[in-house]
Amino acid sequence: MGPPPGAFGAPPPGPHGAYATGQPWYPGGPAAWPAPAYPGGWFPPGSEPNDPLVNPPGAGVGGWWARCVGAVRRGWPLLVPILLLTQALPAALISLLSLAVDPTARWDAELADNPDGLPDTFLTDLAAMVGVLVGGLVIFGLVQAVGWAAGTWVVARQAAGEPVSLGGAWRHGLRRALGLWGWSLLTGVLVGIGVCFCLLPGVYLLFALSLTGPVYLFERQNPIGRAFRMFHERFGLVLGRVALVAAAIVGVSVVAGIVETVGGLPFGRTPLDSPGTAVGIVVVSLIGAVLALPAYLAQLVGLIVTYAEQRACEGPVNAARLAAELG
Repeated sequence: MGPPPGAFGAPPPGPHGAYATGQPWYPGGPAAWPAPAYPGGWFPPGSEPNDPLVNPPGAGVGGWWARCVGAVRRGWPLLVPILLLTQALPAALISLLSLAVDPTARWDAELADNPDGLPDTFLTDLAAMVGVLVGGLVIFGLVQAVGWAAGTWVVARQAAGEPVSLGGAWRHGLRRALGLWGWSLLTGVLVGIGVCFCLLPGVYLLFALSLTGPVYLFERQNPIGRAFRMFHERFGLVLGRVALVAAAIVGVSVVAGIVETVGGLPFGRTPLDSPGTAVGIVVVSLIGAVLALPAYLAQLVGLIVTYAEQRACEGPVNAARLAAELG
């Protein structure tokens, strides 16, 4: 008797755990696969065309999009508060922090009196501003890591039909946050180095390492190298999916940024100098952060579904297996 639906036999060993890259999972290896079709067409043996999280080979962008929408519909009651507290709120605090340490208004006043030289405190002000912002981003990055790990737990377990709760999501997020935070910092440094050399290398690294977070959360070994290989082994597929996610993030962020900028104009360049304008700019920053919430949701769900699709290209995998790997 064969295995029950959704169960798979023991895979051959490999350097990346259960589903090693390059293992000949399907008869004859990838080169022998017939051309996939979707819907109602051929799928590789062991795949589950109706899995709510894993888009099987051949399902295309339509299948990927349907699984992203399904994950949002199932999880938004839990994902919205998680992302609101760990992504939107830290973003608003960073925005307010940047206003608090922004010395440009004072510089303009000094330059008006002495247009031939830099302000006396230019270097110290610049160093303080950069230090505060970088430190804030690093510290808030740990909070954001809690949210990414918690949200991933919710998406995977709901797809597998397992019970979820905010308490369980927070516990998982706290357990995985430190490791995810460390790898995120390293990824950010690599992307930053690429941007310093030229913009295009930075953009390339941003796309090539986009799956580092999901790889760490599900596999917990060599996430940067593994994400890099996933990107290049199926370059067009991964690039297309990540580009769609990036387009959604940029579009939502631009709208939120415009609303925040326009809303902050009546409060002047130094809104935190008086209680009245401070309250106004805080409200505007919070509104902008809330409007950006769909961007965080698109990033979380889009990258998880993209990662699951890449795993399906390597070998049979389903939502239940991925949920179990989260631990």
